[in-house]
Amino acid sequence: MELRRFTRWGTETVGFKPIFRILRGSIQSLLGNQKGRQMSEEKNLQGIGGWLILVAVGIVFTPIKKIMIKINLYPEIFSTGVWEDLTTQGNEAYSPLWAPSIIGEVLFSCGLIIVLLYMAYLFFTKSRNFPKWFVVIAIINVQFIAADAFIINMFLPSQSIFDPETIREFLRSVVTLVVWVPYMFVSKRVRATFIK
Repeated sequence: MELRRFTRWGTETVGFKPIFRILRGSIQSLLGNQKGRQMSEEKNLQGIGGWLILVAVGIVFTPIKKIMIKINLYPEIFSTGVWEDLTTQGNEAYSPLWAPSIIGEVLFSCGLIIVLLYMAYLFFTKSRNFPKWFVVIAIINVQFIAADAFIINMFLPSQSIFDPETIREFLRSVVTLVVWVPYMFVSKRVRATFIK
């Protein structure tokens, strides 16, 4: 009882309570201003800007590029007799694995284009799922290019495993993996933009 009265007396009489209120108010004001600055910075970082513009360019043009390449490549395989040469027993280039490999590549490429279009939708709707999809597709793309080159090399051992076009595509995918995947994890703009 005596201690309680002393404590109450000390805070009220000596004036500690007003000092604590002032200190608490000052600290809250400082923290509030800092929080306000952070919110202002986050608002400035929201949206497609900064380095994210380069990602946007890739998101828009990659599906278009892939569609154009496939439109030129696949009809040629099936309309010029290449398919028959590769899949008909008795032909010099025949292998029983050509048909499933080509069909697998066509299906994978079509699926990838659909996923890339879905990623563009996620990107422009600023979905919080976009960075995850971006990372997964970047990893899968590097693996697919390497696997495709090795499979072709199994059928055509005299051919170089990495022709100039494959090397360019592989390096582009590796750069995406090494530069843009970490960007998706550490960028404040990415965190502030993809929130829906």
